[in-house]
Amino acid sequence: MRNRVKTPLQSITEELKKKSKKSPSAIQLTKGEEMLLERVRSKTREHNLNNVTRTKAYLDFYLHHSEIQWAFLGHMVSRNGGWNMTDLKGEFLTRLMTKKDRNLFFHFLERGNWLIFQDVYPQFLLYEESIRQRKPLFHLFTALNISTFMETIWQQFWQNQDTYIHTIAMVINEQSYLENRVVQNPQYQKEVINKFEFMLQDWLSFNHILFPYGKNQLSGQTLHQFESLHERILLGKRLYTILFKNKEIHKQVLEWAKSTPHTGSRKDYWPNIFNSVNEGMPGFPYQLRLKTCQLRKGARKIYSPTLENAWKNVSQDVAEKGDWFEDWQVVDYLTEEDEMIDGEIKYEYCKTLERLELATLAKKAITF
Repeated sequence: MRNRVKTPLQSITEELKKKSKKSPSAIQLTKGEEMLLERVRSKTREHNLNNVTRTKAYLDFYLHHSEIQWAFLGHMVSRNGGWNMTDLKGEFLTRLMTKKDRNLFFHFLERGNWLIFQDVYPQFLLYEESIRQRKPLFHLFTALNISTFMETIWQQFWQNQDTYIHTIAMVINEQSYLENRVVQNPQYQKEVINKFEFMLQDWLSFNHILFPYGKNQLSGQTLHQFESLHERILLGKRLYTILFKNKEIHKQVLEWAKSTPHTGSRKDYWPNIFNSVNEGMPGFPYQLRLKTCQLRKGARKIYSPTLENAWKNVSQDVAEKGDWFEDWQVVDYLTEEDEMIDGEIKYEYCKTLERLELATLAKKAITF
């Protein structure tokens, strides 16, 4: 009786079942491998200065290796992270939140953005080096504190180039990596997540992930349960569907990304509404400017600064050690769904802007 050829998912499942039952063994590095790892660490540090440098590095990598689809998904999500950071110094939130709270929220966002890059980018660099040397080098992940889950995924990808499984596996990895280090971190739970839960869910654009394209067009999704690892992974799967299953949307979003350098200002995608220069006069009361996502006649544009003008670079503590992978059943997320998602989000995002504007007009700071 002939053996049936295993699918990539079956091979991954078998390998992860073995790994979930034993601790990874330490590896002995050659001198050449030690030198390679130091180059990887150095190049990662070089690009991990701030949200703008990270976001650019993701896109640059994707343009050279389009088979690594997470690089483009990560680029677009990281753009949203930058917009969230500059919102904290923009038109609305400077009136609605205290300076202390805005600083806390920025450091929360920045830590997550920094952590993901220092985990992902070394994977990209080792993949690139594997191509150059024509042999997989993913056994070196352990030395970089990268999950054994991802070693299995990259080994399979090296053999079969299954882009869907690879991308969703990276979504699982990054969200799981953040779970204990950021989302469940007692300090962030107390100072940010519990404190701003109302704002995260219902007020701010923090829960919108926007993919701009064409002329003032938006696609994307909204996250309603930030604290749920399950919901964040499902969001990643939906975002993948929007960005890669619809060829026309993919083409237009990519064209937009290539032609629009990321600055952190929302002016990048809606220059008809936002400006990176503050057109208002300090001390003057806020006046309504928006109507159905358009500026009212004669109204000034909404201030949305660049990241460079909003926040200084932050020196981060070393990433916490430890591998999140314990349960092989996370492979259930790797099953591909057939549903198409239209990604319509413009109306919902416009309503969020209108809520923020009305709150600003009321001059009542949101207190906790």
